[in-house]
Amino acid sequence: MPRTRTVATAAASIDRRALLAATGAVALSAGIGHTLGPGADSGNAAPLGRTAVARSRQAPAAPLAPYKGGTTLLTVAAPRGSSGYRRLGDGPAWRRVVRGDLAAAKAGREERRTALAAFVQFTDLHLVDVQHPLRYEYLRAQTASAWRPHESLSVAGAVSLVERVNALRGAPATGGPLHCVVTTGDNTDNNSRAELDWYLKVMSGGRITPNTGDPRRYEGVQASGLPLYWHPDDALRDADKSLGFPRLHGFLDAAIREVNSPGLALPWYSTVGNHDALPGGCWAPRDPYLTDFAVGGKKLMSLDETRGAALWKAVKKGRDPKGVRFKELLESEARRMRSVTPDASRAPFTPAEYVRAHLDPAHRGAGPVGHGYTEENLAADTQYYSFRVSDDVLGISLDSTDPAGHYEGSLGTRQLRWLERELAANERRAGGPSYVVVFSHHTSRTMRNLRQDPSRPAEARHGGDEIVSLLGRHRSVLAWVNGHSHKNAITPHRTAHGSFWEVSTASHIDFPQLARVVELTDNHDGTVSLFTTLIESAAPHRTDFADLSQTGLAALYRELSFNAPGAKPALGGEAGDRNTELILRKG
Repeated sequence: MPRTRTVATAAASIDRRALLAATGAVALSAGIGHTLGPGADSGNAAPLGRTAVARSRQAPAAPLAPYKGGTTLLTVAAPRGSSGYRRLGDGPAWRRVVRGDLAAAKAGREERRTALAAFVQFTDLHLVDVQHPLRYEYLRAQTASAWRPHESLSVAGAVSLVERVNALRGAPATGGPLHCVVTTGDNTDNNSRAELDWYLKVMSGGRITPNTGDPRRYEGVQASGLPLYWHPDDALRDADKSLGFPRLHGFLDAAIREVNSPGLALPWYSTVGNHDALPGGCWAPRDPYLTDFAVGGKKLMSLDETRGAALWKAVKKGRDPKGVRFKELLESEARRMRSVTPDASRAPFTPAEYVRAHLDPAHRGAGPVGHGYTEENLAADTQYYSFRVSDDVLGISLDSTDPAGHYEGSLGTRQLRWLERELAANERRAGGPSYVVVFSHHTSRTMRNLRQDPSRPAEARHGGDEIVSLLGRHRSVLAWVNGHSHKNAITPHRTAHGSFWEVSTASHIDFPQLARVVELTDNHDGTVSLFTTLIESAAPHRTDFADLSQTGLAALYRELSFNAPGAKPALGGEAGDRNTELILRKG
C-alpha cells in the first residue's frame, strides 16, 4: 500500500496543491487515469502503448477546503404538501455520518489526512427509448419499473447530472480535484443501439434527439388513449391524472426534441450492466425473433392482467431466462398489437459493438480513448479491465451480467481468475501496492445467478459470497462500488484476512435520482477514510409546468419520478447509507 507520509510532508503536499491551484496551472498527475486493459496471462497489468493519457480538469482555486455547494450536504429535493400530486422544493440537507463499523475513528485525523483520490459514480441512468417495441409497459400493474411516467425525459435528466458534475468545485470533503467519473451499469435500458448512442453523447458531449420511429411524432404508450398510462397532452382521465398528475400541453413534442450535452469535463469510465447486455434487462441475447421484433413495426401496449401477472412471476423467479414464454406471449397477442414506424436503430448491440462504440473517436470527450475498454477487450471478447484512478488508487471494472439471462448477476471463472491475478499483481507492484476500488453493476446480494454462459459451457459461474471472500483476502481493497438495486446502501464486509466497504448507490431514474462522489484519504494514523457524498442533477428543485425547456424538463423528470405510482420511498436509504465517512484500518 502507499507509504505513509509524515505530517510535515503531507502539509507540504497540500500547500503545493493549493499553490498550483491558485495559479491555475495544475491538472494533477494523480488524475492520469490510463487504462491498463484486461491483463495478460501473467497477471502483470501494464499500460497499453496505444492508450492516451487522460488528465483531470484544472483544480479549483485555492484554498482547498471542504464545501457543501451543489451537494445534498446543503439541500435535498423534498415534497410540499402531504397528499395527491406533490410539488418539490428545497428540503433539509443530509448530514455526514461517521461509520466506525470496521475501525474506530481517531481524533485529529482532520488535520493529518491527505487525499488519495476522488471520483464520481453514476449508476442506473437507464437512458430509455420509450417507444421501443420490446418494452413491456403493460406490466405496469405488476412492477413499477415496467413503465414510469417520467422516463421519456431520461436524456434531459442525465444531461443535467453531467452539468452538476461539471459545476462542482472539486471533491466536497477535501476540496481536492475530482479525478474521473465511473458508471456502474444500466447505462441504457433496452440494449438498443439508439440508446447506446444517446448515452455516449450524454457523457462525451453532443446533440441528441431522444426519438426513434417516426421523426415527426411520438408513437409510444402515452399517446395510445389507454387509461393505464399518463397522457400529458390529452384531456383523457387516465390513471395518473386521477392521482393529480397534470395536463401539460406540448409535453410529448418537447420530450422528443433535441437535447444538447456539454459532455463531462472529467475523464470517464464505463461499466456494463444487465440492461446494457440483455433484451429487457433479463432475457438471453441474440434471439432472432426478439431482434426482428425490436426493429419492426408492431408494439404491444396492453395485456390481460392475469397474463401479465404470470409473465412477471416467471421473470422475477428466473423461470424464463431465454425469453421463451415472452416470445410465446408476443406471438399470441399479435392481433392486438399496434402499428409503429420500424427503425433499424432499435436493434440490440453485442458486447463487441458496445466496446467498439466506446472506442469510436467521435465519443472520446474528455477521454480516455475507449473509456476503459481497449482493443485488447475486443480481441479477448471481454468487458472488464483495470485502470488508474490516481497514483495511489487502482480501479477494477467488472462485467457481472450473466449472458444466460435473468437480471441477477455473477462472474465466470475466466473473469474471476483474471480478478485474482490483478489483485496479486498489484501486491507485487514496485514501490508497494496501490489501494484498490472494485466497480461492478450488481451488488454482492444480487450476484446469485449461476446459469451457465452459453458461449463458455465448460465454465462455472461465481456468486457474491465468493467475490466478497476474494476481495477480503486482499488488504489493498478499500471498496466495492456498485448499483443495480436502485437503493443507497453501504455494507461493511469483515473477513478473516481483511475488511472493506461495499457502497451501493441509488439509480438516476427512480427518485431521489442521485449520483455519488467518493473520496479516499490517508489519515496517517493507521486508518483510511472513504467519504461518500450524494449529489442531484443541476435542475432546480422547483418546477414550472409552463417551462418545457431542456432545464425545465430535467426538473420535471425529478418531480414526476417522486410522484410515480409505486415509487419506493426507501430508495434513498438511511442516514448511514448517504453522506458518510467510512473508516478502515489499513497498513
